[in-house]
Parts: sequence; C-alpha cells; structure tokens
Amino acid sequence: MRIRLLAACLIAPLAAAAGAVAAQTAPPAAPPPAPVARTELHTAEGTDFGTVTAFSGPQGMLFRIEGRNWPAGWHSVHLHTVGKCEGPGFTSAGGHLNHEHASPHGLLNFSGGPDMGDLQNVWAAADGTANAEVYLAHAATEGVAVDLLAGDGVTFMVHAAGDDHVSQPIGGAGPRIACGVFEAPN
Repeated sequence: MRIRLLAACLIAPLAAAAGAVAAQTAPPAAPPPAPVARTELHTAEGTDFGTVTAFSGPQGMLFRIEGRNWPAGWHSVHLHTVGKCEGPGFTSAGGHLNHEHASPHGLLNFSGGPDMGDLQNVWAAADGTANAEVYLAHAATEGVAVDLLAGDGVTFMVHAAGDDHVSQPIGGAGPRIACGVFEAPN
C-alpha cells in the first residue's frame, strides 16, 4: 500500500510537468529571407549548370548554389565585374570585384586579400550535383556594398578546379567553365 501511494506521489508531478511542456507553443518561425538577385548558370556550349540565388544580410551576402551537370570534385566560384557571359572562355566577364583596384586574390592571403570576388570552394558530387551556400563577408557594409544589379551587372563564375585561396591572380582555379549574370529575382 505504501509503495502504491509513494508511486502515485512521484508520478503525479511528472505527469503534470509533461502536460505543461506539451501545452507550450513553439515561437513563430521567422519569415524566409527574400532573394535580392538570381542567375542561371550555363557553360559556353549552353549546358544547364544550375542556379545561384543571392540573399543580403546585415554584414554580407549569402549565395545559395543549386548546381547541375558539374564535373565531380572541387570548384572555385567567384564574382566577376562585368555582366556578360560570352564563350568560349567567358573573358567578357572581366576580373574579380575590386581585384584590380583594391585587394589581391585569396581568402587566406595575408598580403592584403581577399578581394570582393573571392568565395569559398564548392564540392560537386559524382552525379553532377553541387549544393552549397557560400558567404561574402562585409558585402553589405558601408563603403564596400556590392550591388549585383547595378550597371551592367555582376557575374557568378564557376572554375574547373578548386581555389588555393592564396596564389595570384586566381588561386590556381583553372579555366572558367560556367557563368551566369545576376538579375532581379522573379
């Protein structure tokens, strides 16, 4: 009898606590961020290479990459100054953002880097998919703001190899293999 009474005394508070936890509501979810720009990536031959969607935050920009048909392995991705993607080598896109005027190339370059076109490498799986989010720090701060839609636009470039983040001028990234010009999102 005492054991039953003791068990009832111990179980009752636990049951009440469980009910209170279940009654609590989760905080409302934050609305998803609105994209500020988007591009479709293509090779010089016109092969679909996926999309990149840009989001602006308080201290930088986030680029969501949804790649298709990429060669397997590491690929460097960069922002280029001219909104043109003319093949075969996409040289029409110019160099990296502020590379020629302000900073040398390289996220790991202690001699003045990185430039505003430098982004992290992206891994492509054997099936050709490449899904990643890469971040450009300080892209939204005063004095260095990046407007992907100003003038003739900005291009998102995919290179054949990964970036070593130090070597000049482009970190050993190899040829430009896909390109897209940012446009206003739909």
